[in-house]
Amino acid sequence: MYGLLLRFASLFNAKAKLFVEGRHHIFENIAQKVDADDEPIWFHFASLGEFEQGRPVLEELKSIHPQRKIIVTFFSPSGYEVRKNYAMADVFYLPLDTAANAKKFINIVNPKLAIFTKYEFWFHYFKELNSRKIPLYLISGIFRPDQTFFKSYGGFYRGILKFVTHFFVQNEESVSLLKSIGIEQVSLSGDTRFDRVYENAQHPKKLSDVEAFCGTQPVFIAGSTWPEDEKLLVDLAEKNPDWKFIIAPHEIGANHIAAIESLFPNSIKYSVLKSQISNLEPQILIIDNIGMLSSLYQYAKVAYIGGGFGAGIHNTLEAAAFGLPVIFGPKYDKFQEAKDLIEIGAAKSIHTSAELLTAFDHFKSNEQAATAAQNYVAQKKGATEMILKALNQD
Repeated sequence: MYGLLLRFASLFNAKAKLFVEGRHHIFENIAQKVDADDEPIWFHFASLGEFEQGRPVLEELKSIHPQRKIIVTFFSPSGYEVRKNYAMADVFYLPLDTAANAKKFINIVNPKLAIFTKYEFWFHYFKELNSRKIPLYLISGIFRPDQTFFKSYGGFYRGILKFVTHFFVQNEESVSLLKSIGIEQVSLSGDTRFDRVYENAQHPKKLSDVEAFCGTQPVFIAGSTWPEDEKLLVDLAEKNPDWKFIIAPHEIGANHIAAIESLFPNSIKYSVLKSQISNLEPQILIIDNIGMLSSLYQYAKVAYIGGGFGAGIHNTLEAAAFGLPVIFGPKYDKFQEAKDLIEIGAAKSIHTSAELLTAFDHFKSNEQAATAAQNYVAQKKGATEMILKALNQD
């Protein structure tokens, strides 16, 4: 039914269309690139955020075993479309989770082991791996008491978890929750995202055109924003004309970019920045592509992270790794790092444009908050090393 609904949605929705079309002839495409005798390592990610989370483990494994083939699958187009040409692996969409698809996929790929990141739980794939005694690991896992696994009616979902060989989880609560339902194969390793963002902050990609736009003025960056976030920024930009602003929206469709341009008349799109590099008058730079955000934070002093007025905030750690205090909307309760950053004085949650102004004034020259953010990330890294050590022992 889910597959049928997606096919119907693909007639009207561009993302659904990518989801459906990307899976056309998927098994033939995999078979052309993968030899079952290679026994590759299979990494699966829900989307781009989970890829960046698991990427440190993938790249360290590849450096240790350079001849070992790696297969990457994505559930979401937003991950696949950005990383489909990733040099270290063959990248595919994951066929929908049916018994036939799982059997066919495992037959073709024949992985030596499978590594899933954070919260992807697919019954038929997990069952097929288990039946063939192929080790399955979940890394950077995080669990909450309100999840179905821990409800009286969650027996089927608890059964899915029992197919996992070992869980590497982010916090003590996750360890306790899993053990409360009889799952003992669990280790507290922390979150591999800290390793990824820390490494990125040590070796950021230089962007000369962005440097030219910023000049000598202080920079406020808004990353992964949605319309609700962008409306809040208007007043902030107007009241701080001596600051430059970079806005990197989560969605970069033409209509959304046009809407941002209408909110900020004194703006320029990144796609035309190079052709107008001598015109440094615009206060606002709109990033109309995907993949630059993690490098842009190096130029800023304060960051706003979008999503807090929707399903939940996006990645705060990329900004914190560069020593940026972070500001975000009210929906952050599912993100331990956001709570931690607030507790150490390196973040604030806001509801209104007035609160955003107050938070910005607090952080714009707050070196103590900047140092706290950077130290937080540095102190939390190390999950990748722990996971790799355990995998090598297994």
